[in-house]
Amino acid sequence: MSSPALQQPQWPDRDRLKAVVGRLEGLPPLVAAAECDQLKERLAAVARGEAFLLQGGDCAETFAGTTAEDVSGKFRTLLQMAIVLTYAASVPVVKVGRMAGQFGKPRSAATEVRDGVELPVYRGDAVNGAEFTAAARTPDPGRLLDAYHCASATLNLCRSLAGGGYADLRRVHAWNQDFVAGSPAGRRYEQLADEIDRAIAFMHACGADSREFRAVEFYSSHEALLLDYERALTRTDARSGRAYDLSAHLLWIGERTRDPRGAHVEFARQVGNPVAVKLGPDAAASDVLELIAALDPEGEPGRLTLVTRMGAGRIRQALPPLVERVAATRPAVAWVCDPMHGNTVEAAGGRKTRNFDDVLDEVAGFFEVHRALGTYPGGIHIEFTGDDVTECVGGGQPIAESDLSHRYETTCDPRLNRGQSLDLAFRVADLYRLAHVR
Repeated sequence: MSSPALQQPQWPDRDRLKAVVGRLEGLPPLVAAAECDQLKERLAAVARGEAFLLQGGDCAETFAGTTAEDVSGKFRTLLQMAIVLTYAASVPVVKVGRMAGQFGKPRSAATEVRDGVELPVYRGDAVNGAEFTAAARTPDPGRLLDAYHCASATLNLCRSLAGGGYADLRRVHAWNQDFVAGSPAGRRYEQLADEIDRAIAFMHACGADSREFRAVEFYSSHEALLLDYERALTRTDARSGRAYDLSAHLLWIGERTRDPRGAHVEFARQVGNPVAVKLGPDAAASDVLELIAALDPEGEPGRLTLVTRMGAGRIRQALPPLVERVAATRPAVAWVCDPMHGNTVEAAGGRKTRNFDDVLDEVAGFFEVHRALGTYPGGIHIEFTGDDVTECVGGGQPIAESDLSHRYETTCDPRLNRGQSLDLAFRVADLYRLAHVR
């Protein structure tokens, strides 16, 4: 029997929850099962070392952030990072947004205390509000409907951008005509864009005008945390009779909810989507093998991705035993590095931050381990925004701890800004090239 579902809100009005779930069950799905299967094919290529996964977006999306400017800013940053990796590392890049559903967050405590007042902790806009008031912090099932509609709006805009000309490779310069153009990463990007222009002009002169130059594949993902929401958006595919959670293309199970006998793993086991699991530094090889047996018993290509989040100081010791054991039994699993969550620290002023050098060092350690073991470093999973925030320190245009107060806008964890994200993409491309020199 499955364990109780962890990290679930304590909804005060169960009748209201039931009504909301019924409404969600009758709404159209957000993605198509065929798209989920297509992403599985792309992730199978990642597992074989034939492609690279770039997955990223907000730590926690907000309803207020569901604007054309905010969504297009994240989409543009993802495109720019993908261009850098594709061109500089000469590898196909699978583009997955941490977008259109990341409205819930697991938390380490159920309540928060400020000035002697104790209230429920903020669990993301799909559950309650970030404001520290009793009214805002009371879980409201109606927010699940708001999350659905914000996810739908985000996906509609991203699909339009992906296929409506915005993603045309001939626009690589247009994506950079703002503050990033004056940063070190932006200037390096401009040089790369010049090279791409010349390459496209050459291919056009040769008669090549592929659709891939004018549009991109884009997929959505979020943590499958709020099971009432995920179950309500699960549908049976008419083609196969198999169930799919059509709230997103790719779903992941977090470090706090990855108990192989827990409710989240049980739910993910029953749906046909590609799924991922986050693994912290204390994950045991036996636990990982048990998760693989539960989530991918048939060894379906592209079904399972393992995302490591171990911290720069531990990845070189903690990762090898896992990779060795898994490679011996299930070599087709994709390995991806989340260099964000294991490197969160508290700055002198009390704000959470991440040092760009630590983020880069964890990625470097991830590549080193796979290079030493002869396995494939399949991708990165990062938290970023398209805005000029000051939440993570360091980078090519360095942010100091004293700068954090200027634009610290996240509702949960610190994100890389656009310049830092591009800087990371160039560094990752260098690491990828090195890893593939045999």
